[in-house]
Amino acid sequence: MTDVEPGATRRRLAQELAVVAGFEDPRAPLEQYHTPPDLAAHIVHVADLQGDVEGRTVVDLGCGTGMLALGAALRGPARVVGVDVDDAPLATARKNERRVGARTDVSWIRADATVAPLCPPEPVTVLMNPPFGAQRGNEGADRAFLETATEVASVSYSVHNAGSESFVEAFAADEGGEVSHAFAAEFELPRQFDHHAEDTRTIDAEVFRIEWG
Repeated sequence: MTDVEPGATRRRLAQELAVVAGFEDPRAPLEQYHTPPDLAAHIVHVADLQGDVEGRTVVDLGCGTGMLALGAALRGPARVVGVDVDDAPLATARKNERRVGARTDVSWIRADATVAPLCPPEPVTVLMNPPFGAQRGNEGADRAFLETATEVASVSYSVHNAGSESFVEAFAADEGGEVSHAFAAEFELPRQFDHHAEDTRTIDAEVFRIEWG
């Protein structure tokens, strides 16, 4: 870290991530929404302050076009892995990697993030903005991502729908983990699917840091 005021370093990271392109053809069943640069920068900045990024392996589960993975890649990790089931956003993520000039190479892996597609031997930090399970037939989608985190992570940061605190805390406790930090967040979603009635919509969310036993 530098002597720069912490808020300034977070804002600078958000500026660096502003060039990250979103989904060209988002798929509603996968709840493919572009993570806003400000939110990604906030998550990565908190993780960095906690010693969960620099020199560590960082895995972005359901990475989409790479916002969280690339934010971490700008903060000196040992390596970064982005995992997503959809080829199209992974192709965009590779282009985004060149746009941001990441200082750490990122491995982009096409795989289902809910079935633990990797098992690194070293301690892993998971960053993820999983589907909230808002689509019919997709209920509990964030639980499946948390289950993967229990298998691969020593610590995880995840974004959930507002009001998820009791669920996340209970899930973590059942799996031998503990929520150490939580903070409210919001992000503006543009209209991108037919079922959206408004041009933009602000979503209230919560971010949780979980230490896994």
